[in-house]
Amino acid sequence: MTESSQAKAAHILIVEDEAAIRTLISFACAAAGFEVKCAEDAIEAQAIVDETPPDLILLDYMLPELSGVDWLQRLHADPKTKHLPVIMLTARGSESDRVKGLNAGADDYIVKPFMPRELIARIQAVLRRYQFQAQAGEESRQTDVICGPLTMNEASFEAKVDGQPLSLSAKEFKLLLVFAKNPERVYSREMLLNLVWDNAYVDERTVDVHLLRLRKQLQGTRAENLLQTVRGLGRMYPSSWVCFFICRGYHVSQKHIS
Repeated sequence: MTESSQAKAAHILIVEDEAAIRTLISFACAAAGFEVKCAEDAIEAQAIVDETPPDLILLDYMLPELSGVDWLQRLHADPKTKHLPVIMLTARGSESDRVKGLNAGADDYIVKPFMPRELIARIQAVLRRYQFQAQAGEESRQTDVICGPLTMNEASFEAKVDGQPLSLSAKEFKLLLVFAKNPERVYSREMLLNLVWDNAYVDERTVDVHLLRLRKQLQGTRAENLLQTVRGLGRMYPSSWVCFFICRGYHVSQKHIS
């Protein structure tokens, strides 16, 4: 399937409470060949998702009653919707707001005002990345990835430590999977952005945000010390595994854990 045919087949849900902006985005997406549905708030959007999950959600940060960030967190708490790609749209461009949006699980973050061409390019990049990852992982999904106490299943997006499930967002899962599938490798931020985000308009700090969330998810398990920092080298991923961050890179070294 070509990128063009993929784009034409993709269903986009636009969640935006301002009618003028919603109309503009809807027109741009339709002109690019996407199938479009719109919602004014999170409640209406949830009803659409429950009926027919979209291929991607364009989500306004500030929504009435339930904010876009809060709804995104609910989506990611539901196993049926936690892996839906989401691009957050907002007039709030501060670093703390961007971090909050990415921390909630957004795949990308666009500050208003933006050009329609940039929006379409970002949509296509996210969809392309998800399609590539689905195709690339089709064969490996037939088996579990096991690394020490960690077991990961790509088909179900499940990760467990000693049989206990971890509550990971899509990006956290993919980051952890990169490490688990490639022990003894060193990764720079740029490499991880290419592998997990396709390096599409995403700041390098995004890697740190998601690794911090991943670190928190591992707390209280035998894997809680998987990700460490070594002064002068950077980040480390042991637990009897070691993940050195050399020249701003991440690495996993698998060992037996007794």
